[in-house]
Amino acid sequence: MEKLQNYIDGALVAPSKGTYLDNYNPSTGKVYSLIPDSDEWDVKLAVEAANRAFPAWADKKKDERADLIMHLAHLLEEKHDEFAKAESIDNGKPLWLSRSVDIPRAVSNLEFFATASLHFASESHNMDGHAINYTLRDPIGVVGCISPWNLPLYLFTWKIAPALAAGNCVVAKPSEITPMTAYMLSKLCVEIGFPKGVFNIVHGLGPKVGSAIVSHPDTKAISFTGGTKTGAEIARVAAPMFKKLSLELGGKNPVMIFADCDWDKMMKRTIDSSFTNQGEICLCGSRIMVERSVYEKFKKEFAEKTNALKVGPPLIDDSRLGAIVSKQHYEKILSYIDLAEEEGGKILCGGKAVKLGGEEKDGWYIEPTVIEGLPYNCRTNMEEIFGPVVTIMPFDTEEEALKYANATEYGLTAMLWTENLTRAHTIAAKLRSGIVWINCWLLRDLRTPFGGTKNSGVGREGGWEALRFFTEPKNVCIKL
Repeated sequence: MEKLQNYIDGALVAPSKGTYLDNYNPSTGKVYSLIPDSDEWDVKLAVEAANRAFPAWADKKKDERADLIMHLAHLLEEKHDEFAKAESIDNGKPLWLSRSVDIPRAVSNLEFFATASLHFASESHNMDGHAINYTLRDPIGVVGCISPWNLPLYLFTWKIAPALAAGNCVVAKPSEITPMTAYMLSKLCVEIGFPKGVFNIVHGLGPKVGSAIVSHPDTKAISFTGGTKTGAEIARVAAPMFKKLSLELGGKNPVMIFADCDWDKMMKRTIDSSFTNQGEICLCGSRIMVERSVYEKFKKEFAEKTNALKVGPPLIDDSRLGAIVSKQHYEKILSYIDLAEEEGGKILCGGKAVKLGGEEKDGWYIEPTVIEGLPYNCRTNMEEIFGPVVTIMPFDTEEEALKYANATEYGLTAMLWTENLTRAHTIAAKLRSGIVWINCWLLRDLRTPFGGTKNSGVGREGGWEALRFFTEPKNVCIKL
């Protein structure tokens, strides 16, 4: 059974205590590899290595840093199929999704920020000829990047790429639930001779490794994507230490459907936004609000199309949904389906675990589930489930739809389906959400700011926002 290793100071190394954690294949429910059960000592070694490497990396020319990151991107692209298969096995997602989204996006993240750093400009302010101010942006130092399990390499590279391109050294922690592709990326770094200490990966549990990264006095910024409760704990520890924080947290995203929408396009993308990656994407729409005049039509067609989605082994081509990432999360999702029934919800389709045969007989699979008849403010509609479960409800007016949409403590994304231009702009302005998609979903331009409001997070990632986060501005004033 393969034992994964940490990547510290340019080398693949065992955890200092020599202990390991089980890594499960969600499609079979069985252990298939072991990951380092690292602790604060491993983090200490990684931070020390990063501190040693920082002066030379920060002084390196931007194009030299960009070339190294681009080299890593190109090597990842060459090994696309190998990484895609590993991601599907480790996470439970269908192979077609890893091939078409996860690995290509990881490559794009590396390429985008490598080149973006070459065009990152500073501000200048002329004081009516009396003085000129200009802004320098310097790398911060050692930064911590902590990424989640749902889009493992996709979101891991989304953090490390801008941090490295801006001239920082990184101590990163991938999720202990899905560590494989981050480990494989570290092997690529060894292969290309990435400078020692510049990029370090420490595997292990959040309360041990993640907490040690956040609390270490020499990590000057923390970029975290994950649950809102964990984000609150990170803020509690990091804020008194005056660290920069970027927290991309939970979501309970509304989908607002008006009768004048492009029906076929809406239906296809609403199925996608509900169940892609087993609903385990923070951007998925989980509360669907439909104008009453077309509610019955929507309900019938949506349930039929949902019923037709095949749940199956991730490596089988026609599996539309794969396995849930872990047994704990599988049980959580099922408990929310039970809660929905207790709260008076009616299950229109799905609602049960799926039991496959053969090697997958112990895998963690759940039917895509559609529920109606729930109050807009019940727990099922307020709390993040993060699985293949959506609720649907009718509305009569724009004001009512907005009330439902803005009712949760979250504010990450929202989707709006209408051909009325005035309505689209008016509602988008009133939605308390960091991202609004109109007549689309998951259409991403990497230059745009990404993040949420309310309990969905603090700060923004993407484009110049990420490069600003990973640098410190310094104003220089020259009197003329």
